[in-house]
Amino acid sequence: MTTTTTAATVVGIDLGTLTTKITLSSTHDFEIVRNAHGGHTTPTAVTFAGPTRPRLLGEDAADISRGDENTVWMMDRLLTGNNCCDTTDDDDDGQKIMMMQDFCRFQFDNHTNSVYIPNMDTTYDTTALLAMLLGRVKRNVLATIQRRTGKNDNNADNEELEFVFAVPSNYPQVTRQAVMDAAYAVKVNKSRVVDGARCFAAVYQRKFYDGQDVDDVVVSNNNSNDSSNDDGDEQKKTNKQKKTVLVVEMGHSRSCVSILQCGGVGGGNKEEEAASQNQNDIPSSNNNVQVLSSVSSATLGAAMIDMALFHHFQSNHPSLSHTTTTFLTPKSRPAQRLMEGCRKLKHILSMLPEGNVTVETIGKNDTDVSLSGNRELLKQLCQESVANKLKSMIAAAVDEAGGIDVLGDIGSVEITGGGTRIPMIQDAVRQAIGKGKTLFYLKVWMILTAEHEARRAQLLEEEMAMMERDVQMVRKDEIRNQIESHILELRSARHSTHGSLLPSSDEFASYLDGNDDWLFSDECENATVEEMEEKWTQIQGKTQEFCADYLAATQADAERKEKELEDEAKRAAAEQDAEAGDGEAEDHDTRRLPFKRRMEIVLKNKTEANELFSGKNYQHAAARYAKALSHCNKFFDLSPDQQNEVNEVKLSLYLNLAFAYIKLEKLDNAFLQCNEALKCDATSVKALYRRATVLYQKRKFDEASKDLDEAEKLAPDDKALKKLRVLVEKQMTKQKAKEKAMAKKMFG
Repeated sequence: MTTTTTAATVVGIDLGTLTTKITLSSTHDFEIVRNAHGGHTTPTAVTFAGPTRPRLLGEDAADISRGDENTVWMMDRLLTGNNCCDTTDDDDDGQKIMMMQDFCRFQFDNHTNSVYIPNMDTTYDTTALLAMLLGRVKRNVLATIQRRTGKNDNNADNEELEFVFAVPSNYPQVTRQAVMDAAYAVKVNKSRVVDGARCFAAVYQRKFYDGQDVDDVVVSNNNSNDSSNDDGDEQKKTNKQKKTVLVVEMGHSRSCVSILQCGGVGGGNKEEEAASQNQNDIPSSNNNVQVLSSVSSATLGAAMIDMALFHHFQSNHPSLSHTTTTFLTPKSRPAQRLMEGCRKLKHILSMLPEGNVTVETIGKNDTDVSLSGNRELLKQLCQESVANKLKSMIAAAVDEAGGIDVLGDIGSVEITGGGTRIPMIQDAVRQAIGKGKTLFYLKVWMILTAEHEARRAQLLEEEMAMMERDVQMVRKDEIRNQIESHILELRSARHSTHGSLLPSSDEFASYLDGNDDWLFSDECENATVEEMEEKWTQIQGKTQEFCADYLAATQADAERKEKELEDEAKRAAAEQDAEAGDGEAEDHDTRRLPFKRRMEIVLKNKTEANELFSGKNYQHAAARYAKALSHCNKFFDLSPDQQNEVNEVKLSLYLNLAFAYIKLEKLDNAFLQCNEALKCDATSVKALYRRATVLYQKRKFDEASKDLDEAEKLAPDDKALKKLRVLVEKQMTKQKAKEKAMAKKMFG
């Protein structure tokens, strides 16, 4: 009996210092894997929010320019055997080049290849950290496959995947093994690490050799000249049939130069092919495209330009020359902001001849600093350390491939990587191979299939435990939010239509206060998921005992309104059909509906938004709240009482929309909605509280305190205000202490 097995889905991964790019194989049309936020790349970062919070991985991690010692990035540079602390460049006379790790705020131990995380009071091996990132990559891959296939499979974790990593040719074998171990830790049993040059060959095969299967591309190392044919004329004839391609890649902190040869007759060195297969490289099968040579640098990259600009402005900018040595040390906050400004200026100069970037609060007396530069400045700072070094790498690659006399003219030049978008780098490539050549940007998304299996039981067990912990922490947050929403709803229900049915006893008030206090207690913070679920069940049962009449009345109201809204929707559809007699219905509702009908539509949208919000579908909830507000603008000829009713509804909608934006971490949008709410009612305690919450999260503690002052005048006994006041004052105290310590360091 013949047994058929489903082939694994091949996933190509370009593991970068700042971001990681992922693509699916030809079976999925080389689909780029988007992250959960829709971006084309996944940040190479992990943030630990605390012992009772889930990890923030990839796109959810803190921005590296603002992250603290609990955010780890550039995991590929921290792996064993690949640590950039020990990296020196032989092409630079052995002088150690300052790498981006000097700007990392996390605590890395070079001797043990581990990172200490203060939030967790735990040390993590760098391979385990990479496994955490790959876990997020795997989830994004599975989500992309489900979207393409239309399958909503709850057992998606059983999808067989094959990770193929593209790395520089000088990647140590021990580092390659660490990468595959990290993949195994997230239940990817098949993985492969291949040289980037061989991936370039595969891409070139796909790009220019139609009708050839990409898996049949030649990738044999042909570093020695084949002297078996002594017929000089025949050799010249063969050379004329071949095309030499130069591929230059410059990323954030690495560069690679490869020489490819397309067409011609003859195969590669069989012994070298066998050796390459033993090292988990791609096997050879024909001779359409060959890798003749590959030269890599573990330090040359666009980051060197960032650092050159950093040191230039640090030493020469009049607003920064006053700073002390400790003020702009690489790990300090001001230095992080200055480095981010230098990176932005570099990007601008990649597009324009000159540019200007403003960096906030790093000058004298916390003034903003303007960084100005042009392309000539980049040449002055980086011609020797970057451009000339790249030209030397190109010359070395040509020599390794046999020299220009053997290769003939460079037929085509392909560039890839963010660094090659810089005009100075493009000029260096042209100068190295002769002016007049057109540079083509090579999009390297495709990586070939591979196979590698091994057992890494301990790493797998630890990562599975961390994933389970994340699930538990997320579930705890969900239950906490359910309880908090439940208590807030009961408090606000006192002023609703059926508020009189709620108990007025001190026992009920104590019940609400007790649950509110429990949410902020150590008992809640340290509770297990099972204990949280048990507490939530108890609260629901107790609420049913206290509020049976109220709950029955609200349920009956909800059912009645739902039926009315359904009937209204049918009537509205019939009216629209009648108005669109010519067959072209209006896209927007411009009907002059009676007040009651329009209000029903507003409340229907609000109800749907509340349901979406309760289900944590904040994005769609915000859209529905906004739609309800748009209907509020379609009332006409309102009486004073009707206007007051509309204003009350708008106030509620603005507050709910602000809350949704807070959940989405769109604080500027939330702030605007709070302002609109206060236009409806300047004495709204909830609006003042919500705006103070936004200002607190934006770290504008003085402004948050002012809003709390106004709110406390209106509701001096409000517990939520008091709790936020404690948080704000705590941060203000810390801020003043830091300012005092900074002043002491600067002025003694």
